[in-house]
Amino acid sequence: MDEERKSLNFIEQIIEEDLSKGLKPDQLRFRFPPEPNGYLHIGHTKAICINFGLGEKYNAPVNLRFDDTNPEKEEQEFVDSIKEDVAWLGFKWDKEVYASDYFDQLYDWAVQMIKDGKAYVDEQPSEVITEQRKNPTEDGIESPYRNRPVEESLDLFERMKNGEFEEGSMSLRAKIDMTSPNMNMRDPVMYRILKRPHHRTGDKWKIYPMYDWAHGESDYIEQISHSLCSLEFENHRPLYDWYLDQVYDGQKLRNKQREFARMNVSYMITSKRKLQRLVAEGFVSGWDDPRMPTVSGLRRKGYTPASIRNFIERVGVAKRENLIDIQLLEFFVREDLNKIAKRVMAVINPVQLVIENYPEDQEEWLETENNPEDENAGTRQIPFSRELYIEREDFMEEAPKKFFRLSLGNEVRLKSAYIIKANRVEKDENGEITTIYATYDEKSRSGSGTEESLRKVKGTLHWVSAKHAVPVEVRIYERLFTVEQPDAEKEADFTEFINPDSLKIVQGFAEPALKDAGIGEPLQFQRIGYFTKDKDSTDEKMVFNRTVTLKDGYKPQ
Repeated sequence: MDEERKSLNFIEQIIEEDLSKGLKPDQLRFRFPPEPNGYLHIGHTKAICINFGLGEKYNAPVNLRFDDTNPEKEEQEFVDSIKEDVAWLGFKWDKEVYASDYFDQLYDWAVQMIKDGKAYVDEQPSEVITEQRKNPTEDGIESPYRNRPVEESLDLFERMKNGEFEEGSMSLRAKIDMTSPNMNMRDPVMYRILKRPHHRTGDKWKIYPMYDWAHGESDYIEQISHSLCSLEFENHRPLYDWYLDQVYDGQKLRNKQREFARMNVSYMITSKRKLQRLVAEGFVSGWDDPRMPTVSGLRRKGYTPASIRNFIERVGVAKRENLIDIQLLEFFVREDLNKIAKRVMAVINPVQLVIENYPEDQEEWLETENNPEDENAGTRQIPFSRELYIEREDFMEEAPKKFFRLSLGNEVRLKSAYIIKANRVEKDENGEITTIYATYDEKSRSGSGTEESLRKVKGTLHWVSAKHAVPVEVRIYERLFTVEQPDAEKEADFTEFINPDSLKIVQGFAEPALKDAGIGEPLQFQRIGYFTKDKDSTDEKMVFNRTVTLKDGYKPQ
């Protein structure tokens, strides 16, 4: 039993302890509660996987709740993108709910708190309220409106709701403790005036609840058993519980908040404000730019749901924040793509290769495997002809001893085709090679079973038949930042660390089978890396994004 308990993460231990103390399994309910003010990023995937993972482990429902309490920043576009991301990761929510569903109930509870002497309307500006809070080592100053008559606060609060006052002119504050060492308990604001239309409630409300007030009470209304959030909310927990004390009736399940460490990944930032800057200032093409750490960006780059979920599982659930090496994420992407990606041939830095003893009018279709890691992936036919493209870096006129690619006088095998020998080259006026001339051994075709086909040569190259080649645009993505923690340096703006070479666009050629590739389909360009077809592709121009290189020698710890 002790060993089994040790294998559980600390959140699972909390749940198991609650179950042992009488919590019924059918009372377990979790939620993922994003604020719809931006796109989800890699950091959010940890919260998604934790909450939905617990739902799967305990066969418990998980709500997708949008904490939509700030109409200034929230949009339906973000709601739709969040739903798409969660579904793409492979999770199904029980109920789709919104904090705005509970605005009437939250208002009624706030009115009752005023009646109970637990809340009051303050007419001071927010700057004064902040100043009066002081600091944890110094007692705060009570508002001159703190002890105003209940009826006066009730009247003003209703008039706030009706839109009679200007934004910033007054707010509703909880009456707790202006001497508390926890700054969150120093009479926090519960409602502010915002005369902005809401993406769901329209112009109905002129006041909106603050996040801390709406969040915990929404958990209570939904009867969430365990409200799991990141560590920055740990010192909000006393306020979470205090608010719950004001509405808890003793008959329902009392929800509890517990915190886990956020996930930070090297060479990435996850601040929504900073991600917004990247988009607004044109450092990237949009929220789904493949260089962005957003889920939509990772998806467009070619990451798979399984790779992200496996990465989150390896990272685990911790109580202390740390920086996760991006190479670990890339390791899991490679691992998954190696299993599922179709192998295709594309040349992204082409040079022409002419096989002089191959008949000019001849072409043949050769068989090659789709994925050697998947015995059910089958084979396909690829065209072969006299004129081919190979990678420019796969040829040297005079090669060093350990260069196992093509050089003058030496042999290599063309993948799934023939053994060839380079004999001479043709160059332009700048001395750059334009054409390589070679001969082939016609009896050496791969898979033919001849003695010549079994002959061993040191190198194997990928290639594309020039006659059948399909032009492709290939986008080579590198890390967006040049340093591990681009927002850690307080004296410098994080944009100073933007990698000027984070995107390189090259023109290449691919085998004709790529015409049938689907948007987002995982592919391995043999000997180059993993790629996926981008949504920018058209019938006239196919575009492929590099997901990750083939190898980097990283060993996950």
